[in-house]
Amino acid sequence: QVQLVESGGGLVQAGGSLRLSCAASGSIFSTMGWYHQAPGKQRELVATITRDGTTNYADSVKGRFTISRDNAKNTVYLQMNNLKPEDTAVYYCNAMVMFTRRQYWGQGTQVTVSS
Repeated sequence: QVQLVESGGGLVQAGGSLRLSCAASGSIFSTMGWYHQAPGKQRELVATITRDGTTNYADSVKGRFTISRDNAKNTVYLQMNNLKPEDTAVYYCNAMVMFTRRQYWGQGTQVTVSS
């Protein structure tokens, strides 16, 4: 069974940093990424990374967030620096299974940034 287990969320002050981790299991994954969803808003893409390391970022996080992955551990990370109150949201890990392209989601981890 495919499982995605997230960790690293929490409450920080503006300007602080957090590092989110998502440990995936049960398959080999092509693209992995992070999405976030604030109350009353749609889920939005934050960053994605392919198996060979190609990255894509939302404009709002470029220069502040860095996505990375460890293929041996099937784990994707999101280093979040210079956090802003508008980053406050539930962050969800997403992973696409190779060949079938079926996507799975983590349970979400809350990130709260105070002003």
